[in-house]
Amino acid sequence: MTKKIVIIGGGIVGFATGLKLQEKEPNAEISIIEKENEPACHQTGNNSGVIHSGIYYKPGSLKAINCKKGYDSLLEFCNQNQIEYELCGKLIVATNEQEIVALQKIQERGVANGLADLKLLGKQEILEIEPYTFGVKAIFVPQTGIVSYKKVAQTMAKLFQERGGKVHYNAKVIGIKKVNSVLYIETEDKTFESDIAVNCAGLYSDKIWEMEQGTPCEVRIIPFRGEYFKIKEDKRYLVKNLIYPVPDPAFPFLGVHFTRRIDGEIEAGPNAVLAFKREGYKKTEIDFSELAESLFWPGFIKVASKYWQTGMGEMYRSWSKEAFTKALQKLLPSIQQDDLEPGGAGVRAQACHRDGTLLDDFYIKESDQMVHVLNAPSPAATSSLAIGDTIADIVKKRLV
Repeated sequence: MTKKIVIIGGGIVGFATGLKLQEKEPNAEISIIEKENEPACHQTGNNSGVIHSGIYYKPGSLKAINCKKGYDSLLEFCNQNQIEYELCGKLIVATNEQEIVALQKIQERGVANGLADLKLLGKQEILEIEPYTFGVKAIFVPQTGIVSYKKVAQTMAKLFQERGGKVHYNAKVIGIKKVNSVLYIETEDKTFESDIAVNCAGLYSDKIWEMEQGTPCEVRIIPFRGEYFKIKEDKRYLVKNLIYPVPDPAFPFLGVHFTRRIDGEIEAGPNAVLAFKREGYKKTEIDFSELAESLFWPGFIKVASKYWQTGMGEMYRSWSKEAFTKALQKLLPSIQQDDLEPGGAGVRAQACHRDGTLLDDFYIKESDQMVHVLNAPSPAATSSLAIGDTIADIVKKRLV
C-alpha cells in the first residue's frame, strides 16, 4: 500500500523536507499544504538572504551541525539549478575594547566548527575591507554569502512538483484528527489523509502541535518583528558587503547590521520588537487574541521581566528613525537619517519555553504520527536541506 505523507507549511524548510522525502521514500505519495497562494510568503521570503557560515553556533549543537551540512548542500543546489549567489564574506566588528573578548570567543567557535581562513583584523585592516566602518577589531568570515531564499524555495517547489509531489495552496489547516491510525488533516476546503505528517508551519507550529495533541504545547511561538531601512542608492558605496556587530550572547538576536542583498540593495537593521500578531509585518497590525497569547504566556512574562530594558530600547528605535540611525552609527559613523528610506520587515517565529527560555537551537519534537519543527531560527534557510534530510530520516524510520 502506498504510504501518504503530508507536510504542513510551504516555506523553505517544508519544500526541502519534501525533496529529501522524495529521495528516501520514492514510492510514497507526498503532499505539501500551504495556507498562502505561493511558496515562501513569510519567514523565508522576508529574511535578509544571508548564507550563514556557522561561526556563532555552539559546537555540537543542531545549529552548528546542520549549518555546515546545509551550507554545502545549499551551494550545490544553487550550482545545479543556476541560482545566483555570491560568497562575499562579512565583517563582525568590535566597536570598543570590551567587545574584543566576545569577538575572540566567536572566532574560537568558528574554528571549532571547521571554518578555515578566518582573519582577525585591526583598525587599518578593517578599513581596507569596509572603508567607512568603525571598529577596533574585527573578524573577516570569507564563507558568508548572499542569495535570494525566495528564489531557492520557488525552485524547490518546482522540482518537488516535477518529481511527482503535490502542492496545495490556499489550504489553511483548521483541525487534525486521528482515526484508526490515519491522520485526517482538515483545511477549509478539503481533508487530507496521511500515515505520517510533518509540521513546518513556522509562526503557527505550536498551534499545529496543539491541534494534533489536543493539549497545550510546552513552547509558545512569540512573534518578533524585524524592521529594516534601506540605504538610498546614492549612498550604497558606504557598505561594500556585510557588516555585523558583536552580538549580545544573552539575547538571541544579532543586533542591527548592514547587508548587501543579491539584487544590490543595502539593508540596515533589523531591530527586534514584539509583533502584535503572528504575521504582524506593520506596527499598526494587531490581533488582540494573539497578542494576549504572547503577553500572558508564563515564559514570555519571565523574558520580559529580564529583558525589559533591551525591549524598550528596541521599541523606541522602532518608532524613532533618529534612534535607529544612532544605533547604526556605531558601525558606520557617517550614515545619516537622510541616507535611509523605509525597507521591509520580517517576523521571526521565536519559540519560548514555559520556563522563560528563549530557544536558541533548532527544536524538533516527535509524536506518534507527526514530526513537529517547533523552532527553526536563523540559520534555518541556510540549513534547510540538512534539516529536511534529518526530518526525512525520522519519517523513514516511522514508516518501516
